Amino acid sequence: MPLMPPLKRLRGKRMDLGLARQWMDAWFEQLNAQKSYLSELDNPIGDGDHGINMARGANAAKDALADKEIPDLNTLFKTIAMALLSKVGGASGPLYGSIFLAFAKASANHDTLDYAQILALLNAGKDALMSRGKAEVGEKTMVDVWVPFTEQFADHAPSKDDVDALVEATKPLKATKGRAAYLGDRSIGHIDPGSMSTGYLFKALLDVLDS
Repeated sequence: MPLMPPLKRLRGKRMDLGLARQWMDAWFEQLNAQKSYLSELDNPIGDGDHGINMARGANAAKDALADKEIPDLNTLFKTIAMALLSKVGGASGPLYGSIFLAFAKASANHDTLDYAQILALLNAGKDALMSRGKAEVGEKTMVDVWVPFTEQFADHAPSKDDVDALVEATKPLKATKGRAAYLGDRSIGHIDPGSMSTGYLFKALLDVLDS
C-alpha cells in the first residue's frame, strides 16, 4: 500500500491535551540536552547564557505542570508562559512568554486542535513574537524561523530538515535587533541561538504530529 502523502497525513492529525504535553515534554528535553550548545551559540553574539536560561525555564515549566491540575490546553500553555516569564532571563523570557500566552488564548475553549487550528496557534505565536520583539524577517532573530515555518506549515508538511535549513539560514544574516545588533558585521557567520531553540520547538511538534 502506498504511503499517505505527508501533508494529507499531518492534516488528518488532531492535537489533544495529551499530545500537546508530549510536544512540550519533548521540547523541554531538548532544551536541557542542548543547554551547552545553545550557550555556545550565544557566546559570540549574546551573553552566552541562552542555553542556561532556556533549560532553567524548561525545568520551571515542568515543575509548574507537575504541581497543579492541567485540565485543558489553555491552562497548559498559560502555565508554561508564566514559568518562562519568571525564570528565563534576557529577552527570551518575555518573547517566549508572549508566544505561549498567545498559544493559551488561541487554544481557549478547544479540547482538541485540528491542523488548521494548530496553524492558527502557530500564527498567533508568531504575531505575538513580532509584536513584542518589534522584529521583522531578515534581522537575525527568532522571527526568521517563525515566519517561514508558519508559511511552510500552511502550504505543505515541513520536515525537520526544513527546520534545520531555516535555522542555518540565520547564519549569514547581519543582526539589526537585540543584543547581537551591537556587533554589526561581526554578527555575520553565527547562528541565532533563539532561532535554534525555536527550531527545537518546531521539530518536537513535527515529531509528535507524525507519531
